[in-house]
Amino acid sequence: MTPTGLAVAFRFSGIVRNAGIAVIAVATVQGCMNGMVSVVEPVEGVSWALAELRAETISAVRYRYRLQVPRGREHPLEGAVVAEFGWSDPQARDLVLDFKDPADRVRVVRVNEVAVEWTARFDHIVLSPDILVAGERNRVEVEFIAGDDALNRNDDFLYTLFVPNRAHFSLPLFDQPNLKARFALTLEVPQGWVAVANGSATESPGPDGGTTYRFAETQPIPSYLFAFAVGDFQIESAERAGRTFRMFHRETDVEKVGRNREAIFDLHTSALAWLEDYTQVAYPFGKFDFVLIPPFQYGGMEHPGSIFYLASSLMLDESATQSQVLGRASLIAHETAHMWFGDLVTMNWFDDVWTKEVFANFMAAKIAQPAFPEVHHDLRFFLAHHDRAYGVDRTAGSNPIRQQLDNLQDAGALYGPVIYQKAPIVMRHLEQLLGEEPFRDGLREYLQTFRYGNATWPDLIAILDQRSDVDLPAWSAVWVEESGRPVVTVELSETRAGGMDGVTVLQSDPEGRNRLWPQHLELLLGYADGEIRLPVWLSVASASVDPGVGRRVPRFVLPNAAGLEYGLFRLDVRSREALLEALPGLMDPLTRGVGWATLWDGVLEGEIPPDLWLDRLLAGLALETVEQNTQRLLQYLGTTFWTLLSDDDRLAVARDVEESLWSGVARAETPTTLRAAYFQAWRGMVLSDAGIERMRRIWGGEEEVSGLTLAERDMTALAEALALRGVVDADAILNGQMDRIDNPDRRARFAFVRPALSADPLRREAFFSRLADPSAREQERWVVEAVRFLHHPLRATHAQRFIAPSLELLEEIQRTGDIFFPSNWLDATLGGHRSVAAADTVRGFLRERGASYPERLRQKLLQSADLLLRASVLSGES
Repeated sequence: MTPTGLAVAFRFSGIVRNAGIAVIAVATVQGCMNGMVSVVEPVEGVSWALAELRAETISAVRYRYRLQVPRGREHPLEGAVVAEFGWSDPQARDLVLDFKDPADRVRVVRVNEVAVEWTARFDHIVLSPDILVAGERNRVEVEFIAGDDALNRNDDFLYTLFVPNRAHFSLPLFDQPNLKARFALTLEVPQGWVAVANGSATESPGPDGGTTYRFAETQPIPSYLFAFAVGDFQIESAERAGRTFRMFHRETDVEKVGRNREAIFDLHTSALAWLEDYTQVAYPFGKFDFVLIPPFQYGGMEHPGSIFYLASSLMLDESATQSQVLGRASLIAHETAHMWFGDLVTMNWFDDVWTKEVFANFMAAKIAQPAFPEVHHDLRFFLAHHDRAYGVDRTAGSNPIRQQLDNLQDAGALYGPVIYQKAPIVMRHLEQLLGEEPFRDGLREYLQTFRYGNATWPDLIAILDQRSDVDLPAWSAVWVEESGRPVVTVELSETRAGGMDGVTVLQSDPEGRNRLWPQHLELLLGYADGEIRLPVWLSVASASVDPGVGRRVPRFVLPNAAGLEYGLFRLDVRSREALLEALPGLMDPLTRGVGWATLWDGVLEGEIPPDLWLDRLLAGLALETVEQNTQRLLQYLGTTFWTLLSDDDRLAVARDVEESLWSGVARAETPTTLRAAYFQAWRGMVLSDAGIERMRRIWGGEEEVSGLTLAERDMTALAEALALRGVVDADAILNGQMDRIDNPDRRARFAFVRPALSADPLRREAFFSRLADPSAREQERWVVEAVRFLHHPLRATHAQRFIAPSLELLEEIQRTGDIFFPSNWLDATLGGHRSVAAADTVRGFLRERGASYPERLRQKLLQSADLLLRASVLSGES
């Protein structure tokens, strides 16, 4: 159906437009004598004041959308919506719907079946209260042209991505999490295309040989979870435990689909079963489909009934590492856990977005355990969370878990490792304080109390506080509402005879504000002939521990041996030196993992020279027997090699590093997943002529990697690595690789990033210049890969000219991009640099903008620049 309607008189109340950029106004809130808000003036985005007003005056919302999907991207989607809701506002204030560029996209508005005048204000449709019926259900119909901004349109498919407040970029609605609604959807799609959405579908013949899909009304969900995908997808179905699962995908490699299919369905089935048992709440959203999207911006998105995934995260190659296999299981468990935590019970406002993410990661860690009995899961949790959380909390841009949010247009800036990685650690602390069963029972009460509704973090704390002797609000105040981490040190009291008669554990606040982070510690006292572990409850600035009678002074003390502790654990000189020597030979895998991470903090604090650290990493790799630890050591090695070593020092050790890594690839006893990890690390660090020639032979099929089947993606990565190393026939290699790629999505990705691989600096500069146009940044995942190629350490000198303009684009990138794009853009821009000049560019950018620069972007820049800033200082040149 093509919407047609009456001509509408538009009323513009001071709208200012400039090249498509709205001018942001300040919200005007006028208060009555009793403090009740009387007027909320719309501003760009959805303000807290507007959201609160609507939550108080609007109820029981239902939407019925109808959209016509054309085959060509040059044609817009046209549609209509009927919104029905209760409205009761004693002060009879304007009704505000959200819709971007309404003056250009709205054809007609009807209220209670009568065409009406309306006002366009920023990204809102404003209706007079005079045309509404107070205390009754009202019906608003809008015929509109859908905005492409959140539709992610490709040549032969599209998919929505509305989180956190991008639904109104494409559709008119109330775009806030605490106005949950029931959504019904009808899609008219071209011939040969299929569609999937939150609800179950019925199909019928549509216009021009196409298909009309009618999707059943959903349970109450927030606007950011409404979703659909349309296009050329294949569908795999499976029956598991009495439930039908459907997987939509675009993978053209039939064998690859066959290798992955059963594991993908099984992992979803086991995750659902585990969560139903843990929560004692049956899966709350009916059907269960999921869509694998090649260029998807995130790992996954938890739309109920229609989860979206990054295709490569689930469709693994034969050369997948253990980290990738475990990552797939965790990702599926994470998105499935959201069906209860985030979808069934949703945060009231995005300041509590972390509550949905923390439980998804927290539960995912538990869910994955039965499927991988051979994996050390406490070590897995530590490796998956602590390093990335520390990567923010050690920086000058650290932020709290829970952050204030005044407008939903800024909600994307709240996301990051603090809510995904630090928050699950904090939740494990909370579970430890309460005990597993009281904690679980509290979560069950929380889900039952707020099912299909909204809740805040204080709501949950109030429930859990009834089950604890600890003052949970006070505990939460420092762990959740504050940024940073404590500095923890240990002092030993030694006797003249070489014994030890006391241990003191101290914590301090790195900001000098006398904050205290209460937590359980496990001190490991390491001796040549064994170890002793001492539990400590550290809730004060200084805690004394009785080491026992007749204890010898240990070789080293590791204060965080349980792997759950959180902080900067500063080792004394004796412990640091002894641990560097002894760590590869320690028996316990978790202790080794924690020890390496603690020493890495020491490297970044300037306490351990990078060349010594690299030597110890190579020694550790030679002895390490647990694949999880090996993969982390390989990551430390890569960062040290490229960022902490000078160019001369890097070249001096390159051959030794390559040989060490290749020996890991070639060892006969190496499992396939570990062999793949060594191979990827070797490919990433090759610098010698011999190594480059070996890469060329492998890419050309003249040499095989014993015990490892290389997939198309591996060969593509080899071609890219050869181009970055400036081989003379790089163009021929890249042409040859393009000829090898059959899948159209992967061909499109390779064509996009190729200019960033060029040996011609002018071509790279021209490519970067194009990125100033938002339309060139639509495929964000490809953009980030290409920017990373531009800034590869081997091209860092030339790429330094891109840093300042990249930082200048950051505010626009936040406005136009999806949640993780600003951080990913910064990481890709700065991650290949270590020079003082690059660091000075960052410092100068922030200094010039001063306090007027958006605080959250300043934090993200400091987070991404932290390693660069440290490397420039460690180099001794700064």
